[in-house]
Amino acid sequence: MDYAAILEKIVKALVVDQEAVRVKEFQEDDEQSILLEVMVQEDDLGRVIGKNGKTASAIRTLMQASSALHDNKYVKINFDKF
Repeated sequence: MDYAAILEKIVKALVVDQEAVRVKEFQEDDEQSILLEVMVQEDDLGRVIGKNGKTASAIRTLMQASSALHDNKYVKINFDKF
């Protein structure tokens, strides 16, 4: 399953500068976890994280639910700016 593509589509729907969105996927050592790194412009970081982190939390929940349906891996997501 391509978690990076799914996450990129979700994040691009939230930001103004869609061309600047970068998502990288890293396999963790235990093979039951995946780390996704999301890079956006500084101005868009607030849109992705949301008030009190609610948007970021919702994104994490969506990705974890998607994983539970397919290969049941733990999905970690880090949000950062350029």
